[in-house]
Order: sequence, then structure tokens, then C-alpha cells
Amino acid sequence: MNTATLSNTAKEVLHDLSPYLIEYTDGTIERFMVTQNVPPSPDDPTTGVASKDIMVSSPEVKARLFLPKLTDSNQKLPVLVYYHGGGFFVESPYSLFSHCYMNILAAEAKALIISVEYRLAPELLLPIAYEDSWTALQWVASHVIANACIEKDEWVTKHGDFGKLYIGGDSAGGNIVHNIVLRAGVEPLPGDVKILGSFLSCPYFWGSKPVGSQSKEDLNGFAYKVCVGSVLIIFFIFILTRMESNGG
Repeated sequence: MNTATLSNTAKEVLHDLSPYLIEYTDGTIERFMVTQNVPPSPDDPTTGVASKDIMVSSPEVKARLFLPKLTDSNQKLPVLVYYHGGGFFVESPYSLFSHCYMNILAAEAKALIISVEYRLAPELLLPIAYEDSWTALQWVASHVIANACIEKDEWVTKHGDFGKLYIGGDSAGGNIVHNIVLRAGVEPLPGDVKILGSFLSCPYFWGSKPVGSQSKEDLNGFAYKVCVGSVLIIFFIFILTRMESNGG
């Protein structure tokens, strides 16, 4: 990684992950790619899906909910808790891309979707994203408990079918799904709610240590030869290395 000094800021660069961000030795982080966020909509003109923003765990964990058009005011729908991609360090449920994708998915699947806003690295390293994602899933499951100590959401309470609870995600979100499923296997969800199924779209997996017969040279070689210029792969290795150095 580059350890040069930027002439215009006179700050020493610790890690240069351009074009996404630069981390300086004084702990500050400069982000270059700003997510284009869009507001929720009570009635998407293309899909008819309604959306709204809620706070799961103030102020750290939030979500955007997507409710497709109903055939009945009391209609029950499958529940999908979704985790966005972005290498653990970019993207959001509020971005134009994610918002449009969730509108289409909710309309086609006829499912109530809770798209989770988890906290990002490198400001907050893993396992923070895993913990935030688990907290969001616990919040959703807690809606089956009559006197749960949460602020329940009307859409989830009225329209969620908890016999059909799914989780899914793309890229880094797929990685989160993998970890959530493992955790749910040993740590019951509130109300003993079960995950009926999960899907991992183009899941984002990497590691800082060789696996099996793989050498350290193979690990780096693959990242640079097969994924030439892939800052995402380099960033994943960077996150894992930082976790290990911090005792994570």
C-alpha cells in the first residue's frame, strides 16, 4: 500500500484504496465515492411497491422496508431480510441502485423486504457488519413475541408471515448471509423463529490466510492475476488483516 504524503493535505497516507477511499496515519478517512441516495416512496410508479425507513437499534442499525401491492388489507407475505453488497465499505439500502432492485424484488417475489443498513468499514471493521445484521434479524423475529421490548413496525406485524422467513444478500451481503445462517444454527432467534431459506447472490468470500494446499503466494497471485485491479479483493484482505491486528 502507498505510504506517501499528499502535497495538498500534507497528511501521510497509510492505505491508498483509490478510487474508493484513503486512510491516513492520523486515523482520518477520506471517501471519494459518495452513494447517490434516494428517499423512500409510498407508491413506486413502476412497481407499485411502498417503502419507508425505520430505525432498528438507535442510531446504529437502520433499514428500509418494501411492501408490494396487497390483494387484501390483511394479506400475509413471506418476509425477506436482505443485506446489500459493496465489499463491506460502500453502498446502502438507500442508494438508487439498491432501492430500485428491492422495489423489483418485492414486486416479483410478493414479499415484505427488510433491507438492512449495517455500519461500514474501515471506520468500523468486521465483525460490526455481522453484529448489526444479526441485530436486525433479531428485531424482525421479535415481532412474533407479544410483549417484546422493541418498537414494532406495523407492516411487519400485520403482513409478515414468520413461517416463511428468508434471508438473502449479494456480494458482501452474501457473505453476511453465510455468517448469519451459521450463527442461527447455534443461537436461536427470538420466539424460536426459523429461517426457512437463504440465498447468496455472487457471494464475496476471501481470506488473509491460505486454505489447504494453497500458499500465500497463490493467495496474492490470484488476487492480482485473476482479479487485476480489483480493489474489492485487496480491501477484503485489508479488512481481515486489520481485524487480526486488533485481536478480532
